[in-house]
Amino acid sequence: MERREFLGVVGTAAAGVMVMKAGTALGYAANSAVRMGLLGCGGRGTHVATSFSQNTTAQVVALGDMFQNQLAAGKAHFDQVNAKLGRAAIDEKMLFRGPEAFEQMAASNVDMIQISTPPFFHVQHLEAAVAAGKHVYCEKPVGIDVKQAHAALDVAKKVKPNQSVAVGFQCRNAPPLAAAIEKMKSGAVGEIAAISAYYYAPASKEKAAGAPRDEYRLRNWLWDRALSGDILVEQNIHIVDLCNWLLGGHPLKAVATGGRRILQHAGDCWDNYHVEYTYPGDVRVSFASKQFGDYGLFDAGFRVFGSTGAAAVAYAGPVEIVGAGKWAWAEQPPAGTGQFAANGAFSDNLAFADREKERSFVASIVDGPAQNQIAEGVETALSCMLGRMAGYRGHEVTWEDLLKHGETYRLGMDLGQFA
Repeated sequence: MERREFLGVVGTAAAGVMVMKAGTALGYAANSAVRMGLLGCGGRGTHVATSFSQNTTAQVVALGDMFQNQLAAGKAHFDQVNAKLGRAAIDEKMLFRGPEAFEQMAASNVDMIQISTPPFFHVQHLEAAVAAGKHVYCEKPVGIDVKQAHAALDVAKKVKPNQSVAVGFQCRNAPPLAAAIEKMKSGAVGEIAAISAYYYAPASKEKAAGAPRDEYRLRNWLWDRALSGDILVEQNIHIVDLCNWLLGGHPLKAVATGGRRILQHAGDCWDNYHVEYTYPGDVRVSFASKQFGDYGLFDAGFRVFGSTGAAAVAYAGPVEIVGAGKWAWAEQPPAGTGQFAANGAFSDNLAFADREKERSFVASIVDGPAQNQIAEGVETALSCMLGRMAGYRGHEVTWEDLLKHGETYRLGMDLGQFA
């Protein structure tokens, strides 16, 4: 499928969002608070919602989570955040617990919902929020299998012209990374031939040791293939997204290897991947990742090799272009550790990524034009699924093979037990 055709599935809706001013349509004053609900009170969700509170006019007024202890911790945290900002504590009536929390929040009087639940639930929760007319900030990935990806594209068609939906690819808003990519898109390295990309991270820490099996799976969803999509789809997706953005499209095919060689804990996710993507124009992207070990040397980024120059782009360290179009990011980022941040609160070159992404999203709600990023989010998720499928099958998989396969993952538990 050509990229124009792929993105065209939401053509009518996308055209609408570019001309409507949401502030005018919804009556938001420039300094009025956007009433925000957080769905999923874990580490990443809490960090992003806190950043929204501190850096935009969004105010957290509702929380939802599967588990009571997460909900209680979230309320305690955001009551403190709100108090420091001169805002009211969260009303007990705006706390939603259990498997129906997403529907209850969608039916409430919030303006915006941040979806930070385990990835298996993203599309289901996105569909409910969009249907209720809410603005939505949805963490990546937009779907963990092909069936969910198709469902998300159907949701994209239902987004109203004055309704904003953003996907959590905040790396695109990191000033050093964005500047380097725009330089390369304008020809700073000439014709791009190859990219060497990587994401070397530690394993996540165990939670709720000794909990019943289903609860243990949900609390350790990063270890679970169905709940997370595996490391390539859940975590490594940020680097694949930057490659897609730079190259202006998705890969045509992939071959891959990898496996679960080091990790011994429960779960079925691989702990390493090596993927060779082929993009239009025969551009090759070699991607490697690992998610094990706690001995440091975290690193994530990519190097680009073109006909007239090369570039280094990473979460930490110099961001620069060498060759005919020599350039370097001149501004010194805030002092950082260069360490992995499980909640996404990276410093160094990503120090302002969340803030800028969130400000752009809230501005689209208050002032317009509205955003509809679902199709691009799906495109990147499918790009990662392509590499995953190639690895699992052990042979080359094309984009068409992936879409025809109808890959589906099942949760394998009754969520009613958590009601």
